[in-house]
Amino acid sequence: MAEHPAYPVGLRLTGRRVVVLGGGQVAQRRLPALIAAGADVLLVSPEATPSVEAMADAGEITWERRAYTSGDLAEAWYALIATSDPDANAAASAEAERHRVWCVRSDDADAATAWTPATGHSEGVTVAVLTTNARGRDPRHTAAIRDAVVEGLRDGTLVAPHHRTRTPGVALVGGGPGDPDLITVRGRRLLAEADVVIADRLGPRDLLAELPPHVEVIDAAKIPYGRYMAQEAINNALIEHARQGRSVVRLKGGDPYVFGRGMEELQALAEAGIPCTVVPGISSSISVPGAAGIPVTHRGVAHEFTVVSGHVAPDDERSLVDWPALAKLTGTLVVLMGVDKIGRIAETLVAHGKSPDTPVALVQEGTTAAQRRVDATLATVAETVVAEDVKPPAVIVVGEVVAVGTRTPAPGA
Repeated sequence: MAEHPAYPVGLRLTGRRVVVLGGGQVAQRRLPALIAAGADVLLVSPEATPSVEAMADAGEITWERRAYTSGDLAEAWYALIATSDPDANAAASAEAERHRVWCVRSDDADAATAWTPATGHSEGVTVAVLTTNARGRDPRHTAAIRDAVVEGLRDGTLVAPHHRTRTPGVALVGGGPGDPDLITVRGRRLLAEADVVIADRLGPRDLLAELPPHVEVIDAAKIPYGRYMAQEAINNALIEHARQGRSVVRLKGGDPYVFGRGMEELQALAEAGIPCTVVPGISSSISVPGAAGIPVTHRGVAHEFTVVSGHVAPDDERSLVDWPALAKLTGTLVVLMGVDKIGRIAETLVAHGKSPDTPVALVQEGTTAAQRRVDATLATVAETVVAEDVKPPAVIVVGEVVAVGTRTPAPGA
């Protein structure tokens, strides 16, 4: 008999019985998608991996702790056969054939009546890739094709310009700590769909070079504000462009709500009746220390970390930070925007009980090719910043975690 290609189809499994035989790694990979599809999943297996067992404990699937027996597939619409017993697999496959149940075999694709495609998702679109026949199946090849298509959909490069989704309104996008690869998938997709991008100085600049020529890129620091405060001028620019029916991305460094004034912009947009989407970003407070080989928490060393703004000194009446209380904590202190104030910060921490020998690390331009790490102590950090010419942006880490592990080379080094 001539071999024909598989016929692709999408199964609507909501409320329909799906039987999974075997609770090992294959089931662990396949069950989440079946659960997400709303299937009524019956797992038949004497044992299961901890992850599969957790799904049963949570009530997401029904688990009968036994081996396969004839009749298990009688009420099924779809079956996944993945036990370690070849005889049981063959018997279950034969039962599925008798009951006209579409059946996937993890051990023998030729004997199966259905194949599981390599799948991925992007904003309401499911990508499923199948090879043309069982004998030529190469899971790595189909997965690579799937990944390429999904990535193209996510970053906007695969969608024809006249079909590109445009949603008027504003998206507050956290761009991450600097490395363009560390922006979220959703953030990158919204950038690809934007008509206007209003960018902060600390946003991932390399991403702006990838934007199509028609996208208007505005440097937030250069928005004329005349009688307005700078932030109010930015708010007004967001509102103005959105009211013109344009898709606007406010690209921020790190996360919009971590010292990013994201809520101020959201409130201004809400008052103006402008729809707004907030896309969280990877905060430099965690990612930059990590990129420099510093864990903000570590077993036996630090059970908590605190992130504070150092843009005003401890003795400044505008400061909202309880520095004496921070000095008494035994965990990690992460200071953002504090390079020029670190001398007075260190003095205050020592004055309220922190040891002068407490390790300090300053990570400049973290996650970028220009990343560098400078180490000191609370007693020496003020003079070290001057001697090493440490410049913003830099993340400052105070605590014993600075001495944990080894230094990680800067990207590209």
